[in-house]
Amino acid sequence: MPDLAETFHHGLARVREQIAAACAAAGRDPATVRLLPVTKNHPAEAVALAAAAGFEAVGENRVQEAVAKQTECAAQNLRVRWELIGHLQSNKAKLAARHFDRVQSVESAKLLDGLDREAAAAGRILPVLLQINAGNDPAKFGAEPADAPALLEHALGKPALRVEGLMTIAPLSDDPEVARRTFANLRTIRDELAARFGVALPELSMGMTGDLAAAIAEGSTMLRVGTALFGERTP
Repeated sequence: MPDLAETFHHGLARVREQIAAACAAAGRDPATVRLLPVTKNHPAEAVALAAAAGFEAVGENRVQEAVAKQTECAAQNLRVRWELIGHLQSNKAKLAARHFDRVQSVESAKLLDGLDREAAAAGRILPVLLQINAGNDPAKFGAEPADAPALLEHALGKPALRVEGLMTIAPLSDDPEVARRTFANLRTIRDELAARFGVALPELSMGMTGDLAAAIAEGSTMLRVGTALFGERTP
C-alpha cells in the first residue's frame, strides 16, 4: 500500500494534468485557477507535504481538528494559511475567527455577527467567503440564492470582516450537467452582486475532486481537492 507521500505526489501530478486540460478546453490560463489541498481527516504530514510542494494554504472542514493540527505544525515550524471550508456552527465562531486565515463557509447573518465580533476582539480583519446553495440542494449548507443580496449587505456592514467572494458545493449527481449548472449559477450570482453593490468579489471557490472540470469551465478561481491528492479519508 503506497504511503501518504507517494499518494500525494502521484495524485498531484494527475490533478495538475486535469486542471491543465480543463483550462485548455475552457480557454483559460491555468494560473487563474488555484488548487487548495484539503487535509481534513489526514495527519499533519499531509499539511507538510502540501507546503513542501509549494502550496501556501490548506483547507480544513472541522475547527477543532484543524486547531490540533495547527499546534503540531507550529511545533515543526511549518507555516501555511488555513482556510475553513466546512460547515461552521455559530458557537465555534470564536475559535474560527482566531485560528483561520479565511472562512469560506459563511452562510448566515448570525454567523457574520459572531465572526465580526470575535475578529474585532482579536484585533484582526478576517477574510470570508459567503457560501451560497447555488444548486438549490436541500442536503447542502449555504444561503439560498434569493437571500444572497441581504447576506452580502449584512456582511459589508461588518468592519472586522472582508468579503472576498463566494463559495458553493454542487449537489451529488451522476449527471455532470448538474454541477455545471450550479457553478454557472454561482458565477451569475457573483456578477449580479458585484454590480449591484459596487464591490469586487474576485473569489469563486467551487469544484472538488469529482467536478473540477465543470468548475473551471464556469469560472472557478479555487478548487478544493482532497481525495485525489491524499486518498480516501478515514473519519
